[in-house]
Amino acid sequence: MGEQKRVGILTSGGDCAGLNPTIRAVVLRAGKQYGWEVMGIRQATHGLMKDPPDAVVLKPNQVDPLLTAGGTMLGTTNKGNPFAFPMPDGSVLDRSEDIIAGYHTLGLDALIGIGGDGSIAILRKLAQQGNWNLVGIPKTIDNDVGVTERSVGFDTAVNIATEALDRLQFTAASHSRVIILEVMGRDAGHIAISAGIAGGADIILIPEIPYTIDNVCAKIKERQQQGKNYSLIVVAEAVRTEGGDALTHTDGLGECRLGGIGQYLSEQICGRHVAETRVTVLGHVQRGGMPSPSDRLIGAAFGVAAVDLIAAEQFDQMVTWQNRQVLSVPITEAIAHYRAVDPKGTLVKTAQGLGIYLGD
Repeated sequence: MGEQKRVGILTSGGDCAGLNPTIRAVVLRAGKQYGWEVMGIRQATHGLMKDPPDAVVLKPNQVDPLLTAGGTMLGTTNKGNPFAFPMPDGSVLDRSEDIIAGYHTLGLDALIGIGGDGSIAILRKLAQQGNWNLVGIPKTIDNDVGVTERSVGFDTAVNIATEALDRLQFTAASHSRVIILEVMGRDAGHIAISAGIAGGADIILIPEIPYTIDNVCAKIKERQQQGKNYSLIVVAEAVRTEGGDALTHTDGLGECRLGGIGQYLSEQICGRHVAETRVTVLGHVQRGGMPSPSDRLIGAAFGVAAVDLIAAEQFDQMVTWQNRQVLSVPITEAIAHYRAVDPKGTLVKTAQGLGIYLGD
């Protein structure tokens, strides 16, 4: 089996379906193939920041229930940049050395970090500063991590958004309404365009393609003239107003959140007396629940590949899905650019070919 190693694993950033199957795959591959010990670190870098670090040994005979479980059994956080960590008195403090010390206190030979581009970028900075051996696994429902065709969590989110459209269609038709479904997508429209095509949307608005309210209304009127008394609109939360303004709100903790584009569209359509509208904001429903078979598969493939990279001592790498296989690329390449929807790509051409209004 080779040299005994101790490998850490953490999940960072927003939760999504498929994280637990990925953890399971890492534990099974590391334990059964190599005889290594896996330490699960709770609450991402916050767990390493504690003294002693908040971690638990994960054993192969304990992880089978993770295959179908949503979320992450290790917990996660998308708050508190360790290089400018918010303190109770309102100040910020560089806690990076505390986190680095946690890695070494645990006696880790390597760390597998599961996260989006932001989380993986922070982990790499810590790894470079603290002499860690790091391997990254991409996860995000937005599917916008560079150089990978799929990220853990995306497929489940698309399935949920598509099911929502399937259900909303009947209500829209029954009441002769336009129903607007606002889906997640902080920077990119992958969920919106994939679910929109699969769920039979008539209008799909994504941040990568500009639109006009006049043309949105024209599409609704065109359907009305054809005897179709309802329309379905899917819009990504990052879509701006026609004038280019980002719609956000500040929560009770002072955090700025995207949201409101669905209501904006509703008001614009109603204001032109085109149709009665209703808005559904899908929100965190897209991130929860049982992972789809595809997310279980991608998590399994990524988990096994990440462990094998450690065995081969190939660090500072992120596993990727390209051309129906798992490969690895330098983390610097993976986080250099986020992956937006290609306005000239296959899905855009498909939607346009189906007569869906996507913008101008």
